[in-house]
Amino acid sequence: MKKKEESQFELASEFWYDELSEVNERGENGEENGQDGSPVFNSDVPETLPILPLKNTVLFPGVVMPITLGRKKSIRLVESANRGNRIIGVVAQRNMTEEPTLADLYSVGIVAQILRVVVLPDGTNTLLIQGMSKMEISELVQTEPWLVASVKPIRDTLGKGSKKEGKVLLDTLRETASKLMALNPDIPPGAKMAFENIQNPISTTYFLAGNITASLQEKQDLLEMNEALRRAEGLLRYLNQEIQLLELKHQIQNKVSGEIDQQQRDFFLKQQIKALQDELGGEGAEAEIENFRKKAAGKVWSEAVEKHFNKELDKLARINPMAAEYSIAMNYVEFLTDLPWGEYSKDNFNLKRAKKILDADHHGLEKVKERILEYLAVLKLKQNMKSPILCLYGPPGVGKTSLGKSVAKALGREYIRMSLGGVHDEAEIRGHRKTYIGAMPGRIISNIKKAGTSNPVFILDEIDKLGNDFRGDPAAALLEVLDPEQNSTFADNYLEVEYDLSKVLFIATTNSLDSIHPALRDRMEIIELNGYTLEEKIQIAKKHLIPKQLDENGLKDYKLKFETPAIGKVIESYTAESGVRSLERNIGKLIRKIAKQVVMEEENIVDTITPEVVGTLLGPERYEKELYQDNEVAGVVTGLAWTSVGGEILFVESSLSKGNGKMTLSGQLGDVMKESAVAALSYLKANSEALHIDYRVFHNYDIHIHIPAGAVPKDGPSAGITMLTSLASAFTQRAVRAKLAMTGEITLRGKVLPVGGIKEKLLAARRAGIQEVIMCSKNKRDLEDINPDYLKGLQIHFVNTVDDVLAYALLPEKVMRPIDLSYLGEAAASKVLH
Repeated sequence: MKKKEESQFELASEFWYDELSEVNERGENGEENGQDGSPVFNSDVPETLPILPLKNTVLFPGVVMPITLGRKKSIRLVESANRGNRIIGVVAQRNMTEEPTLADLYSVGIVAQILRVVVLPDGTNTLLIQGMSKMEISELVQTEPWLVASVKPIRDTLGKGSKKEGKVLLDTLRETASKLMALNPDIPPGAKMAFENIQNPISTTYFLAGNITASLQEKQDLLEMNEALRRAEGLLRYLNQEIQLLELKHQIQNKVSGEIDQQQRDFFLKQQIKALQDELGGEGAEAEIENFRKKAAGKVWSEAVEKHFNKELDKLARINPMAAEYSIAMNYVEFLTDLPWGEYSKDNFNLKRAKKILDADHHGLEKVKERILEYLAVLKLKQNMKSPILCLYGPPGVGKTSLGKSVAKALGREYIRMSLGGVHDEAEIRGHRKTYIGAMPGRIISNIKKAGTSNPVFILDEIDKLGNDFRGDPAAALLEVLDPEQNSTFADNYLEVEYDLSKVLFIATTNSLDSIHPALRDRMEIIELNGYTLEEKIQIAKKHLIPKQLDENGLKDYKLKFETPAIGKVIESYTAESGVRSLERNIGKLIRKIAKQVVMEEENIVDTITPEVVGTLLGPERYEKELYQDNEVAGVVTGLAWTSVGGEILFVESSLSKGNGKMTLSGQLGDVMKESAVAALSYLKANSEALHIDYRVFHNYDIHIHIPAGAVPKDGPSAGITMLTSLASAFTQRAVRAKLAMTGEITLRGKVLPVGGIKEKLLAARRAGIQEVIMCSKNKRDLEDINPDYLKGLQIHFVNTVDDVLAYALLPEKVMRPIDLSYLGEAAASKVLH
């Protein structure tokens, strides 16, 4: 018989228990029998019945059973039947699927009556039903909203054999059942009383069949037996087996070995555990451990790891499955077997294919793509190479993260992305110690398990945004991960054994190098992404952004065209960035407005995006394009500057006024630019005679240097020669050549030093209408990385000294003199003027 917690009579409350006892007494003693001796619970079986499938349970005629409803379809069926005649069909499932079909059900089931439906305090729906008679499903006539089948009744008989033999068999069955109930203290008294009140032999067999410990198939076999005596023989075997198990259990509990040796006792114990586990529908601890051994047999790991795994598995086998430590040990062993030890995806060494993929996914970024192809070439030749640690450095939106996907596609490797923004716990990288519940491996090892291979492309996104607090320094924890000389023996705190990360291609991304740990930065190969030019952004928009946004906004099949000038206007007037995120958002905004017109069927739906349409749909321009302005006035010079969103031109204006030689700087300049202005003035004072500037001018006039757009902070050494030229122009009253811009740092000795951001500055000059540019001769090497098409129309002058700059930049003739030189005397003033 079942234990108390498994008995059909162990219900949620005393109310259910009393109800059940009353129903059993009424059902067994108050009904008439048929001519063949079988109880007639309901002689009229409907032609069709709603079918309630049961998992792991078989209902028998005359038996009252509580059922917990879980499936929504079953709950709706019961609610509908409960409002009607309360008659349903109950059938056990062959296959434990959530949406059973006819093939998933046994053909023989029970016509049952709903006695009561109660919602328990925990919210579950519990149904109390009583089996009435057997039936057989002919076919399903309905599957929604629940199963409905056509059925035909099945009647039971006592079976063949002499009356005396039948009586002896049934008496033996009842005695055996009474003995079992006496041995098992877990059977409630109500069940014993209900059994003693049953007199009908068919009902006796059904009552016992519903309460024995047997598998679903065995119980179904008993149900499908239509002869009560044959069923009684089968039940007698099951009852005797249970009595043996109970007697063995008592012997073990009383520490009596008796005549049963250790091997036989273990066998019976395993059989008992197996029977209980079959009832619960799960695998036992031994089966799980055996599965781990089978999985471990196919792993390619070192002798040390194998030894450690076997030790942990043996430890798991000794732990009581009910102990809290069991789940910790189980999770650890499972994690060890799930890791891809020595499993690598095959690299694709077709460099032409890789280059084609990289070019198709990313326009520009030639340095990065060249570095990836170099890595592939070396890996193909050597067949074994420690993966480099690449760090893509650049402003947001230039494609650093998405480049990792293209690299993974080109190599044929798995792709993993791990965001490091806000990570401030060292355990996120190295994992937790396996000493408490809730311990987890680090995110590095966890993602390797997720990838399923030991050589994925691993993106460490936003590495400059790692945190640092009392829980440790995750940047320091990454040192071992990102060191090609050490990561072949990476040790995760949770894993406790070394794992080889040397085949992983790590690619870090960062917006700033200043906030990266110096030791961590030293372990990475920095590849700078400076952003995209206007021309590159236009190509990216045409090839990638516009098709993507058309698809995402439902206009993939709508023939919407974007004119090139319209894209350029979006870039220059509505975005200010190095990347293309804001550009993509504005393109999406344009397309959504067209989508609204299409859905609302407006008149004159736009099919071509022109610059005028851009202005109408996106509204007023947010950013004004900086164009070259005339510099006919002395003291005005055009400079070139680099910003985080690309290059731009700026104007340096110098003016003189009567005073005592004071210098004023305005335009929200940084310290470096202020120092450049001071150096420029010092150079002019030291070389005033060569420039034909009377030294007394410096003491009798105040100098004001201003750079427009005062709300925008500006800093850097690039404006050194620009400020010097502006001051020289103001003091000599010689204007600067038209459509000329310059960039470079100066020294007090008059040297011109190279500066950065040449590509962005030259492109900004070209967009602004500049025709000539002055820069340091050492910056000539920077032109090699620029597409010659981007420099058409620009004439570049390379210089080494300030004298070279002033000799070319200042026009020989003087403009109208705005300063008063009368204090010098007529002769001296005339000399200065000429």
